[in-house]
Amino acid sequence: MGNGRRLGRRFGWLWRAYGTSALGTWLAFGAFPLIAVRVLHAGPAEVAALSAVGTAVGAAAAVPLGPWVEFRRKRPVLIAMDLARCAALLTIPAAFAFGALTFLQLLLVSVVVAAADITFRAASGAYLKTLLPSGDLLVANARFESTAWTTTIVGPPLGGAAIGLLGPVATVVADAVSYLLSALGLGAMGGREPRPERRDAARLRAGDLLDGWRYILADPALRALFLNTALFNGLVMAVEPLLAVLLLGRLGFTPWQYGLAFAAPSIGGLIGSRLARPLVTRFGQHRVLAVAGTLRALWSVGLAFPWPGGGGLLLVMGVELGLIFCCGVFNPVSATYRLERTAPGRVARTLSAWSVTTKASTALLTALWGVLGGLLGVRTAIGLAGALLLATPLLLPRRAAALPVKPDAEPEPELASARA
Repeated sequence: MGNGRRLGRRFGWLWRAYGTSALGTWLAFGAFPLIAVRVLHAGPAEVAALSAVGTAVGAAAAVPLGPWVEFRRKRPVLIAMDLARCAALLTIPAAFAFGALTFLQLLLVSVVVAAADITFRAASGAYLKTLLPSGDLLVANARFESTAWTTTIVGPPLGGAAIGLLGPVATVVADAVSYLLSALGLGAMGGREPRPERRDAARLRAGDLLDGWRYILADPALRALFLNTALFNGLVMAVEPLLAVLLLGRLGFTPWQYGLAFAAPSIGGLIGSRLARPLVTRFGQHRVLAVAGTLRALWSVGLAFPWPGGGGLLLVMGVELGLIFCCGVFNPVSATYRLERTAPGRVARTLSAWSVTTKASTALLTALWGVLGGLLGVRTAIGLAGALLLATPLLLPRRAAALPVKPDAEPEPELASARA
């Protein structure tokens, strides 16, 4: 489908490293809550805190890392973040082996992994922009998206089998090893990466922490996409715990049915990511961004209406298939649009601010929807999230904005009004 273009040996190593670590992440999907419940006998409040607090604190810890990464070579940062995640995760099986594992340790490890993940994403986006010409960015992002959905399909079933045979700690070890293999792959890329130009003030100042947000908010096109992404991702993820309560509790779905309802539709993301580049070639980047961004908002309201039995399961799978397919088209186009609009010397700060906001808004909305689920009922809260998602297309960029003329200049507020 037009994605067979060769992008070079160095990109091949980067792609393989991404796929390895993504597979490890999905193998260990759900491992931390399981360890908290089965090993540490944690209650519901502690399990919820493990997810929400770990993500929020990790996002806060990553704030100063964006400006720090901007003025350093990106490949050593990527390797360092992989090794940091590997080392942090390996403390869990080590403590477990000696009977010293605590809930606080799980929480601290989740914070380190979340902060390293945000930093890795910021550095990898900046590195990708220097590694490939602009015309190849969509192909590269489509391959990353395709790999992400492939590992989503394959990883959880394999991880579930491993947990059943060896326990959840074994999948944490697998996740740690995947980061080590990713670091080795990045180290094997070879080639020289030019040192970024340092600004006059080499020391990080407090005001520098907000550079990424200032850059995003000054560009109308980036600002619209930023707000759309934060709200959409937050609302979609906020209902996941409520869906678990509805499907596994009140509707009586078995765990394998619940896993199937979300794993099988991921094939839609794989198909959508493969179609992204042909669709952009035919219809143009902005039109695909607008249409896919609108269509992906239409599905989630259906998750409020499943019923017991096979029919309800098929409804959930159909809704998830449509949602994930649209996301599979939208995500690589959005990532490419964001990279193209961001000046080379500001990519790490911009992507860091983007990831921090997305993770923080997801944690906040997840906590809020937990409260709403208790006050309004599970179905009503899920339906409310779906109704609010219908408004998110209003935040998409309204027109095809011209790219910044000066590569390192601050975006002009009037820039987005110019027609491409």
